[in-house]
Amino acid sequence: MRVMVDFQLVPLGVGVSVSKYVAECEKIIQEAGLERKLHAFGTNISGEWDEVMACVKKCHEHIHQMGAPRITSALKIGTRTDRSQSIKDKLNSVTSKLEEA
Repeated sequence: MRVMVDFQLVPLGVGVSVSKYVAECEKIIQEAGLERKLHAFGTNISGEWDEVMACVKKCHEHIHQMGAPRITSALKIGTRTDRSQSIKDKLNSVTSKLEEA
């Protein structure tokens, strides 16, 4: 089953700036070959359910290995069976409606 998620990972106990941890997660997602779109408060990821969930797990494991004693994550999950839709498709749909207005 294909899934699209909004993934936010926040390491705790590592100071105020978390950009180096976010960058490491982005590398993991990229290496997994998943469609992704970084935004200000997380990353949209699209792919097969098991691959996306394995990637989320790998991000958690890696950030702990980097020294973060705690991590909190938020994960919004969307699936659909009526058609295939990419992250870019969803963004284009909204953008086109804004241009019509």
